Amino acid sequence: KGTLAIINVTTSGTDFHIGRLIFGQIHASSDEPIRLYYRKYPENDRGYIYFAHEIRGGDDIYFMVVGPEFDDRDSQPEDRTDPFNGVALGEVFSYEIANAGSRIDVFILRGDADGEIIGHNFVDMAVENSGYDTVDEWNYFKAGVYTQNNTGGADDFDQATFYRLENTHD
Repeated sequence: KGTLAIINVTTSGTDFHIGRLIFGQIHASSDEPIRLYYRKYPENDRGYIYFAHEIRGGDDIYFMVVGPEFDDRDSQPEDRTDPFNGVALGEVFSYEIANAGSRIDVFILRGDADGEIIGHNFVDMAVENSGYDTVDEWNYFKAGVYTQNNTGGADDFDQATFYRLENTHD
């Protein structure tokens, strides 16, 4: 669980890279069961949140949590619509990544951890035959800003402020 605000996203570079960052993930030995993305285009007031689920040793599939719908789970959402329920720069929001059995759920809340749920989606790793159900696999949590733009100008940057992080295991 985390509470944060995205303060700045990149505005230069190739269209594929602009305004896109990772702020939380579960990392496995060499793949990622989940990477949580924020994406805001320069012309929009709000950004959207989606996640990627990487099939172990394979490709990513994508799931929208807050923002426009998209049809192809095998491609990143590229809808430039300003999401009416999106998250603005500087706005505090919270997230929870909950993994129980083969299912990973993602919840996005407006404000702190007691805020209104504005988005939810999940992936069932058994249904996707993801390959993480082996005894030699291990996972760890990561939180921070992982810029996805290596094409922008030298003075362009991503920035977030984290107010709370919590990690529990059952």
